[in-house]
Amino acid sequence: MKIPITREFDWKLFISWLILVFFGFFAIFSASSIKIDDEITTVDFWWKQIVFFLISLFFMFVILKIPSTLLDIFTFPSYFIVLSCLIIVLFMPAINNAQRWLLIFGVRFQPSEFAKIVIILVNARIMSRDNISNFRLVLQPLIFMVFPFFLILQQPDLGTALVLLAVYVVMLIQAGFPLWNLFLLITPLISIITSFYIPAFIIFALLLIYFLWKKKYGVHFITLIMVINLFVLFITPVLWGSLQPYQQNRILTFIDPTRDPLNTGYQIIQAKIAIGSGQLFGKGFLEGSQKNMNFLPEHHTDFIFSVISEELGFIGSILLLVLFIYFFRRIIKNIFRSEIKERRIAMAGCLSFLFFQVFINIGMNVGIMPTTGIPLPFISYGGSNMLASSIAVALVLKYSQE
Repeated sequence: MKIPITREFDWKLFISWLILVFFGFFAIFSASSIKIDDEITTVDFWWKQIVFFLISLFFMFVILKIPSTLLDIFTFPSYFIVLSCLIIVLFMPAINNAQRWLLIFGVRFQPSEFAKIVIILVNARIMSRDNISNFRLVLQPLIFMVFPFFLILQQPDLGTALVLLAVYVVMLIQAGFPLWNLFLLITPLISIITSFYIPAFIIFALLLIYFLWKKKYGVHFITLIMVINLFVLFITPVLWGSLQPYQQNRILTFIDPTRDPLNTGYQIIQAKIAIGSGQLFGKGFLEGSQKNMNFLPEHHTDFIFSVISEELGFIGSILLLVLFIYFFRRIIKNIFRSEIKERRIAMAGCLSFLFFQVFINIGMNVGIMPTTGIPLPFISYGGSNMLASSIAVALVLKYSQE
């Protein structure tokens, strides 16, 4: 099967994707291997990841080959298919206290991973309409996002829900939504954060009123904004109570990991120990003691960055970050060279989808983000995320040629 490649095909982006994937193979092999003295025991996660890669490569070829018009035709039907899957998954048996997986013909996959891609395509179509008002630019994509968002929260999967919000905001910016208006949209989020300390909320509210007054907004508009933020202030305790106990513990443990070092704080503490013990050059491939002694949980998925840092050290970690930076730079370059608004918005959505997963995953490994179960794209073990992330890359490669 030949890829319809023009002179515009970004080989550098494609090769950087391949390098990240192969980096992931070695990381997963090490993370799924236990070395005690000279005896090495390996679980088969690494070769399953190779199978996931081959499947992803096939889907990339298909996406690059089919006409964009055909892809556009299936965008909205795909949305309702994914929405149906997100509903069905809530009736599936729980795995590790979560209902995130569907089992079809013996293959288990996460519909929420593919929901990200479909929502990006749907919202790009809506946001690129001619003469769309700022009000509709915000509201219409939000309507399509809100149902998957709350269904994913019910699984529960807070991390994926947060990624959807981040993608929505970045796509709004790319669509030309005014930054000041965007700030007003996220003031309720700031109110949620400050609501846990009332003096902080009062200071934020006074500053908001001052800036709205300086921007010469009317009294009615200022009142509306403040009513919304006050409502958020009072509803936050209800929202906090609706979270699962383990989600509350993760947030509290993020603030102070030592409050529960043997339970919710255990993962963050062990991840930090693994990263710190790697020092400059690491302990060597397969030599990570935190992994070999099984102190570090989920070391082939959520905390694989800690394994890399322990075994390859600061140098290995920086190398991986440089690879990601180059990878994202290529995507950004493709966004700027596209002349079609819908394609630019869709590529910005793909960029934010991948970037925020990297940011959140590495952030929770080093302790600056709460543990959310977000995998490290192309590096962590997992078929659904590998396929969804690779489809995002394929869309960028395809759209950058149009």
